[in-house]
This record gives sequence, structure tokens and C-alpha cells, in this order.
Amino acid sequence: MESLDNSVSLEKPTKQRGKTVVLAEPRSFCAGVQRAIDIVEAALERFGAPVYVRKQIVHNEHVVHDLETRGARFVDSEDEVPVGAICVFSAHGVSPAVRRGAADRELQVIDATCPLVAKVHQESRRFAEDRRTILLIGHAEHEEVEGTYGEAPERTLVVSTVDEVRALDLPRDAPLAYLTQTTLALDETREIIEAMEERFDDLRGPGSDDICYASQNRQNAVKAVAARTGLVLVIGSANSSNSVRMVEVARDAGTAAHLVPGPDDLDESWLAGVDSVGVSAGASAPGTLVDGLLRRLAALGYSTVEVERTATEDVVFGLPANLKGTA
Repeated sequence: MESLDNSVSLEKPTKQRGKTVVLAEPRSFCAGVQRAIDIVEAALERFGAPVYVRKQIVHNEHVVHDLETRGARFVDSEDEVPVGAICVFSAHGVSPAVRRGAADRELQVIDATCPLVAKVHQESRRFAEDRRTILLIGHAEHEEVEGTYGEAPERTLVVSTVDEVRALDLPRDAPLAYLTQTTLALDETREIIEAMEERFDDLRGPGSDDICYASQNRQNAVKAVAARTGLVLVIGSANSSNSVRMVEVARDAGTAAHLVPGPDDLDESWLAGVDSVGVSAGASAPGTLVDGLLRRLAALGYSTVEVERTATEDVVFGLPANLKGTA
């Protein structure tokens, strides 16, 4: 789990003085990401290297590289895993077709799918059983959407904008349901759902919001930080949907913002004329990268760090049954 370097002092929010960093809280790993990483580490401990992981376990190249050094082997398809080997499914979930492929190869599967993503899969199956057409809000190329779509491909349409909703060739009284990729921006998703409600009469949604608590919390924290600063920096990888959304949320709030994969990627020209910098990290970004960015900023004169806390997270997801008891 993340911890701040002792060399960086944290103070309660006060009137800003000099060059200041406003640190968003919560930030960095969520419970689903932490669980997925713990699963790979526990599998390596129990079964030894190599442990094969289908796709990136979470969307962060630093996490992937660290696990590779310990013996994890990342592959694009279950077909690349030797017959009978250990195979971990990533936090983003997989389709039934992938599960069948793994069974055909007699793989020893360990499922690291985030429980909140698994919830969306369950909802997809339920709506399909009710013979509803499913409008899946998300990005078609994202692994999470690929997995959810695969639950009922013959009944699912992927939409990502209001215009795409308006262009759907479906009658107003068609029996429909909507689901959402868990890492999207709240405001954008709300607009798409409102467009669906205006367009269709028989539309059902999930029992509870599909966008995960961690994405919501990090977006809310970024909004609060953006209101106090002249620049927001979000630690995260370019293929991390929730990290990219956080940058968009800060920009929508009227503050300049950039995605920063790691401390070395900070462009010092961004800091010109900026006295206060907001810092956060996507749900798949390690806290150690935040520590490194704070040290880099401190060396550039941003030595005062204030915390903007908008929520407290205490969610913990346990290991799957086939790894229970692993130290």
C-alpha cells in the first residue's frame, strides 16, 4: 500500500504561502487494484515462477515491470499460456469465451477480476436473460468493456457519446437496459444516461451505480484540488482509463492538467507562473510514484504540501478461495 516519504512534510490545509502542493486524498491504489496485485504476488509465493497473467494485471507499466522482475509473465491471450499452467485473469475481467479457452487448455485459473467489474458482468447476464438489448456505456477497445460485451454479444451495443445514443436505430418502445464501464467520468456518463432516458421509454439501469466508488472518490478529490490550484498533475499510465478521466475532470473544472506516468515525465515548463500545484494518482498508480513526484516538486521549490481530503476509503477485497491462507 502507498505511504508518503518521510522527507515530505504534510500539513493541514492553511492559507497557501509560497509554492505549494495540494495533495488529493484519496488517490492511488483502490481495493480492486490492490487485490489484483496481491493475487499475483500470492500466486508467485504459492506456486513459484513463472505465473502467467493474461493482459496487464492493472493498467500501470511500473506495476507490470515490478511483477515481471518477480517472475510474472504477461501475455495477450490465454492461448499463449502453456497447457496446464497457472493463469491469472486481470482486474478488468474477461469474457466467457476467454474462460472457455482457458478450460480447453486446462489452465489453473486464478481470477483477479475486480468484484465491482464482476457485478457489471452479473447485471449483463441478468438483462440478457430478460431479453433486453443492453446499451453498454464505455470505450469499445478497453479490456473491461470487451469482457462485459462478451457476456451477451448478440444483445449488447457499445456507446460512448450522446450523439451515438441519438443515432441508435432502435424503436422508442424497445426493451433496453444500460450498463457502464466502471472507470468513466461521472458527469459525462450522466449526460449519456439522460440522453437514453429522453430517447427510450422502456429503459432499465443497474440496481446501483456501476462507476466504482474509487473512480468517484478520485474524481471528486481532483475537482476539489483543481479549485485550489493553477495546475493539476495526475500520476497514471496513458492506458489507464480512470487516470485519463481524472485529467479530463480537472480540465473541465477550468484548471490546466496533465497525465504524468512517472516523476521523470514532469515537464518543468508546465510550472511557469504556477504557485500551487495539485497532485493525485489514478487507482492503478503506486503511491511510490506520488512520493517521487513530490520530491521532484520540492526540489523545484514546492516544499509545502497540504492535503485536500474529500473521502476516507476503508474497502478491502479478500483473496480468491484458491489463494486463501497465502502469507
